[in-house]
Amino acid sequence: MTMTQEKPVKPASDPKSQALLEQRALHVPRGVSALTPLYAVRAEGSSLWDASGRRYIDFAGGIGVLNTGHSHPKVVAAVKKQLESGFTHTCFQVVAYEGYVSLAAKLNALVPVKAGHSNKTMFVSTGAEATENAIKIARAFTGRPAIISFDNSFHGRTLMGMTLTGKQKPYKQNFGPFAPEVYKTPFPIPYMGITTKVALEGLQNLFDTQVSPDSVAAIIIEPVQGEGGFNPAPAAFLRSLRNICDKHGIVFINDEIQCGFGRTGKMWALEHSGVTPDLTCMAKSLAGGLPLAAVTGRADIMDAPQAGGLGGTYAGNPLACAAALAVLEVFEEEKILEQAVELGHRLETELRALERDFAGVGEVRGLGAMMAIELVKSRESKAPDADSATKICAAALERGLILIKCGMHGNALRILVPLNASPEELELGFAALRDSFEVVYSA
Repeated sequence: MTMTQEKPVKPASDPKSQALLEQRALHVPRGVSALTPLYAVRAEGSSLWDASGRRYIDFAGGIGVLNTGHSHPKVVAAVKKQLESGFTHTCFQVVAYEGYVSLAAKLNALVPVKAGHSNKTMFVSTGAEATENAIKIARAFTGRPAIISFDNSFHGRTLMGMTLTGKQKPYKQNFGPFAPEVYKTPFPIPYMGITTKVALEGLQNLFDTQVSPDSVAAIIIEPVQGEGGFNPAPAAFLRSLRNICDKHGIVFINDEIQCGFGRTGKMWALEHSGVTPDLTCMAKSLAGGLPLAAVTGRADIMDAPQAGGLGGTYAGNPLACAAALAVLEVFEEEKILEQAVELGHRLETELRALERDFAGVGEVRGLGAMMAIELVKSRESKAPDADSATKICAAALERGLILIKCGMHGNALRILVPLNASPEELELGFAALRDSFEVVYSA
């Protein structure tokens, strides 16, 4: 989970949900945040029903996990088939199975690779594991220690993941000391005055003052930052970064954990820039709700670690692999990428209307169907308005819409509705969103 809980959630009104909330307070530590008081009992498509039986339109999608929607019939059927096949786990390193290899082959074909090279894929269970393993692979390949990541980034909650992440609160707290030889550099955010030129100058300054490029194993970047505020990296910046990596023998790690699997209208957000990565990390929507993550990349780089250096007990679980193979079939059969492009146009239209009608909207930004609304106290000052963002999320929930925040100051509303949401679900969701804005800004 990649968000902050600033205040306790509003208690549920129905007795069953209230009882569950009380049990949660007794048995679950406060560090596991609660963004809503809801307890799900059923979910389908872009809709979710809570313990009281009330329906909600889901614009959070399990934080970008459900690009093909809740409980897609094809995914459910694939998991059932594997469940009934005779085994649910062997540990792939002990006894292999076809699903792992078949899925790896499909991802190898889907992820762009430099001419003259081919891809290989390894599986793990979470996005944080994917970024951890990408770092291990890059270090093994280059024999170098240093890693560069970006301000505002999010790469996971493990030790390396926290170290790579460019956001202090709440992810780092007092959890240090952190992993050594990780360096931060500015991410280009034009709205905040950080242009591609400024960001590249920051990277050069890092090379000049802190770490020599010939000591850097990898640069890891989200083509569209997720938790950091849905900031798309300019194509010119990504191309320059690719050139820098090529010049100095640095591995280019593409973190597509939130922005991948069609969210931006292409399978991989990096494709919009025409840049080819060396390694790509993916998770979230890979398996339609089951825990599965992967690192796909150039075979010569992926083969750098010795046998036994990669893996995990549950890595590439058979049920999750079956689900992921079904997700890829859904993408093809239902033309999910085409739906994502259409959804992106619809989202931009709706959010631009909010920007036009409400002075508290500082900027609408994103790429494809990965859009966010930056809320500010005034457009002149650009001072973040986290309080209004919190109020809008609360008002939306009261109106049957699940909405979540992001950004360095928790003042951006992010939209991660499933890419195949029905017209009815979208109409209900957008109506609730606009009504929430009107309630908050007319108070």
